[in-house]
Amino acid sequence: MWLRRVSSTAVTALLLAQTGLLLFLVSRPRLQPQASGEERVHVLVLSSWRSGSSFVGQLFSQHPDVFYLMEPAWHVWAALSQGSALALHMAVRDLVRSVFLCDMDVFDAYLPWRRNLSDLFQWAESRALCSPPACSAFPRGAISSEAVCKPLCARRPFHLAQEACRSYSHVVLKEVRFFNLQVLYPLLSDPALRLRIVHLVRDPRAVLRSREQTAKALARDNGIVLGTNGKWVEADPELRVVREVCRSHVRIAEAAMRKPPPALRGRYRLVRFEDLARAPLPEIRELYAFAGLSLTPQLEAWIHNITHGVGPGARREAFKTTSRDALNVSQAWRHSLPFAKIRRVQELCAGALQLLGYRPVFSEDEQRDLSLDLVLPRGPSSFSWASSTAERPGP
Repeated sequence: MWLRRVSSTAVTALLLAQTGLLLFLVSRPRLQPQASGEERVHVLVLSSWRSGSSFVGQLFSQHPDVFYLMEPAWHVWAALSQGSALALHMAVRDLVRSVFLCDMDVFDAYLPWRRNLSDLFQWAESRALCSPPACSAFPRGAISSEAVCKPLCARRPFHLAQEACRSYSHVVLKEVRFFNLQVLYPLLSDPALRLRIVHLVRDPRAVLRSREQTAKALARDNGIVLGTNGKWVEADPELRVVREVCRSHVRIAEAAMRKPPPALRGRYRLVRFEDLARAPLPEIRELYAFAGLSLTPQLEAWIHNITHGVGPGARREAFKTTSRDALNVSQAWRHSLPFAKIRRVQELCAGALQLLGYRPVFSEDEQRDLSLDLVLPRGPSSFSWASSTAERPGP
């Protein structure tokens, strides 16, 4: 699909104007939290498309102490789709900062003046927007359901998102639109934020299999990743987007491992989706501890249910968190992708496979042999750069 082409000068002018408006919005005096006590904790789930990030987002969203939004920067890319991912980095970062501070006026640049909660991207994925004070579809501590929330809360006024955000001790945002760690350094040193970064990765071969099931939904984002000046990219036979995603994970992980800034110490944690799939409760306990949260009995029962379903889930549920067999999901690519395509992914993502701990396969027999473990163990040497949960994160 083609959008009307605009000159590079016009695109640059639009981006400059947008950035100017965002700087104005984020420079205004900040609203103070209504609740007293310890300062709010901010958690960024940093990932890429089709990497299990919706699942991890729900692990946070359903926690009674968390205000969660799924990909608020979707609105930046929707409004400025003729820019490139790197050109939009600062606009995305500024929006994320404002949302962390519960300043929802930042959406003035992207949403209609008269708006409801349902104008936010995937708003019903947020339990906090389905619970008081935003809405009363569910009691504040209950597990929410998107199907129930949507008809009851869609027309609730948008300003209630800000009120709800300010009433929680933790604000968690899931984002797939950052391609390096350096753009986040100003947030790490921002005295108004207590930022933790959860870097979620997944085997690139599994990512490819999942992307192929959702190609149409990713077409606009693909174009931005590839810098096509507004052209949507649905078919990607050369796997250029997968290559860029792999490169971004390597850049982020290497920045955290090799020369991290002092502000990052104790505030970065790498999580592999496959480890969550194999041992959900132990991994999630560690993840919660890193964020300063505890696992409640109700959440423990819910997590067991959604990770012990039947099968990998239907294609129509690709962007939903439903009850599935998590281990089956993580291995599905091994019996659905042709070996030639797997070999090509391994060539393009060799650095990511090595750094993140995934074993390549060298034949179709190895691919199909599920007794051959392709997820390497996390030892003190291979993952020494991951933050320790035993160390209390700095402010």
